Amino acid sequence: MAFWDSLIRVLIGSILVFFGVEKGGVFIIALIVGLILILTGITTFCPLYKIAGISSKGEEASA
Repeated sequence: MAFWDSLIRVLIGSILVFFGVEKGGVFIIALIVGLILILTGITTFCPLYKIAGISSKGEEASA
């Protein structure tokens, strides 16, 4: 997972967690999704990317 991908996941996850905590009710789903996004952003591992064979890093330059 690329740095920009991790950064976006943590930012969007933080916003969703905020809404989940502040609003409550149906937004509890946003809280759960936000926590998952933050976790995958911090660990730089996304199981769905692995299953789909997707990589946001692009091609590595060979030395």
